[in-house]
Amino acid sequence: MAFKRKLLDPVIKPHFWDGAGEIELHRILSGPEEMNNKGRVCSIIRLKPGCEIGKHQHVGDAETFYILSGHGKYLLDGEYVDVGPGDVLFCDDGEWHGMINETDENIDIFAVVLYTN
Repeated sequence: MAFKRKLLDPVIKPHFWDGAGEIELHRILSGPEEMNNKGRVCSIIRLKPGCEIGKHQHVGDAETFYILSGHGKYLLDGEYVDVGPGDVLFCDDGEWHGMINETDENIDIFAVVLYTN
């Protein structure tokens, strides 16, 4: 399947993984069917000031974040570390992660979740 399109309309997810505020999910690919059933997310996530992606575990899949813009704190090995543009973050199957935006600017993240089985 080949196609050309603009980003799909954003999906607003309040309290994503029990995090504060909401995220905007700008889907690049629309789920497993457009990812040849190899994954479930290929999106740009916008994390607004004061919002967060709550701490959660990946089971049966792994997630890669690429920070496009903004600065935040990413949960890595149980501790929050500072992240910013150009950082690549990987959460493997069975690991936990989350993200907090404590700044007054948006954080834009390119996110891909691929199945591990």
